[in-house]
Amino acid sequence: MNRKLMILAVLILLVCPVWAGDTAIFVDLGFSTDGGTYMFGQYGVQSGTLRPWADLCVVDVSSNSFVPGGRLSYVHDSPVIAGHDGSGALYRVLARNTALVDRYRVGFLLQGQLLYVSMENGILSGPETIEFRDFEKAASFRATLTSGGSGMEGSSFSIRLERRHGDGSVKTYTAGSAGIKRPGIISYRIRRVFAAPRNGALVFVIEMSKQNPGGGTDLRYMVETLKL
Repeated sequence: MNRKLMILAVLILLVCPVWAGDTAIFVDLGFSTDGGTYMFGQYGVQSGTLRPWADLCVVDVSSNSFVPGGRLSYVHDSPVIAGHDGSGALYRVLARNTALVDRYRVGFLLQGQLLYVSMENGILSGPETIEFRDFEKAASFRATLTSGGSGMEGSSFSIRLERRHGDGSVKTYTAGSAGIKRPGIISYRIRRVFAAPRNGALVFVIEMSKQNPGGGTDLRYMVETLKL
C-alpha cells in the first residue's frame, strides 16, 4: 500500500468507527389524562441491513404491563437514507396508529417529571444503586437494580426502591419481575426515572444490552412502572 492510500485508510477509521451494533433512541410520548397509561417509543437503524426500525408501546401503569394491542413494531423495507437516524420509522408507526393514541387518551404534552438521568456508559457487571430526590414531594429515593442470568438462556432483573419521607419514615417497594427471562440480554441499566404527572407513579427507563448476531451489542429500552 502506498503512503497516500495508507493515510486515507487511517482517516476513514478515525471518522467511521467500527459498527458494533445498533443503539436505540428512547422517546417519552406521554401519559393519559388520568395518569393510568403511559406511551413510549424507540427507534434506530439495524446494524446489518441498515433498515430503520421502531417500536411503539403503551403500558398500564398500575399493572406494569402492556395494554391489549399496546406493543407494535415496524421495520422499513429498504435501507435508511444517508444522514437519517431512523426516526421516520417511529413517525410512521404513530401515524398508522392514531386510534391507539386516542383510545388511551395519551397526551404528548403530558410527560413525566424527570427525577434522574444517567450519563454512564458500558456494561454493568453487578448490582447498580442510584439515588435521587423529588423536591416537590419532599421525598428521597434509593434504588438498587439486581440482575441474574445471561446469554441465550435468558436474564432477569428486579429493582428494590426505598422511599424516605420528610418525617424520616421509609417505605420499600419492588419493581421489575425477577421471574421473567429475556434471551440474549447480557446487562441492564437504569437510564432515567420520572414521575407521572397525575397519580404519583414512577417510571424507570431500563437500558438493555443485547447480544448481536454479528458479535457486537445492541441497546434497547423497556420501562418498569411503580405505583407508590
